[in-house]
Amino acid sequence: MIDIYDDLKNNDHLPQISQKELSDDEVLVELKAIKERLGQKVVVLGHHYQQDDVIAFADITGDSLELARKAAQIKDAEYIMFCGVHFMAETADMLTKENQKVILPDLRAGCSMADMANRREIDLAWKYLTECTSEKIVPITYINCTAALKSFVGEHDGSICTSSNAEKVITWGLNQGEKLLFFPDQHLGRNTCFKLGIPLEDMVVYDPRQRFGGLTPEQIQKAKVILWYGFCSVHQGFTKEHITMWRNKEPERVLIVHPECSFDVVQGADLAGSTSFIINKIKEAPAGTKFAVGTEINLVNRLAQMFPHLDITSLSPYQCLCTTMYRVRPRWLLESFRAIERGEAINVIKVDDVTKKFALKALDQMLAIS
Repeated sequence: MIDIYDDLKNNDHLPQISQKELSDDEVLVELKAIKERLGQKVVVLGHHYQQDDVIAFADITGDSLELARKAAQIKDAEYIMFCGVHFMAETADMLTKENQKVILPDLRAGCSMADMANRREIDLAWKYLTECTSEKIVPITYINCTAALKSFVGEHDGSICTSSNAEKVITWGLNQGEKLLFFPDQHLGRNTCFKLGIPLEDMVVYDPRQRFGGLTPEQIQKAKVILWYGFCSVHQGFTKEHITMWRNKEPERVLIVHPECSFDVVQGADLAGSTSFIINKIKEAPAGTKFAVGTEINLVNRLAQMFPHLDITSLSPYQCLCTTMYRVRPRWLLESFRAIERGEAINVIKVDDVTKKFALKALDQMLAIS
């Protein structure tokens, strides 16, 4: 697997456009002009969590899976500019044509959850878990992970899932074997399994920071689901105290959250679902409906702007911001556009053929299930 951070050893990834050269407003003006000049040669994908000044230049917006699917449908563009984080760009690279290049404007745009599990840790965990039990373990990974982990799942006949289809994929997994290893997000795994009727006492958490994941062979043998210890730093910011606050303050307000939130938050909310689920529920709501939304603040603010006939605010009084997504800024975007215009594309994301083969196998399995 190619390490996309290799380029961080030099300064090629850094925008060479200083404040002295161009002000923020001038950056936006040049971005508009260069995007028009390049026309259909470049398609810009913008994740829902991006800030408005980046989304303004996106040709297509969506969550990680939506953007990957739409990237696969792009036929004529030579370059896919992915305004998201690295695992999303990897997925787009695997789904686009060989002659197309996927570019991540800032290589430092990572994902804290994806970084909580690497291939070496998963391999070690798998060795220990399979030595502790003779029962078949089916690996399932949330799509929010590196291509290397998607490849692991493909190699071991598992599946990828999203927050939209996690119920279907987990149900499939339990029909394929006696146990599940779910990574990297413990909360999505726990919330979905509980919704499917699996009691909390049948789930254990494997923590790679501890010897043998902090689990005894007996705990593994007893468990139905082994959850990785990872979590989303954004959704971890919502707490049951926020639920209580709104229940006491405005009991009529609808509390809607993402299933990457903790178990207590999901159980206390009125509704829980994927980003698309949240958007659609808000879109369908009658005028005057009040929502407190438990997801990333840029999306919450954008929803409030899009639906002024509704009262939309964040579940948390504090800004739950995806700081890694925040790294993709117009100045970085402009530098990437300039490089394309010079014929010297930078920050190109490329997944090696072996990793791609098995990662696509896992992705195809997910699509077959859902």
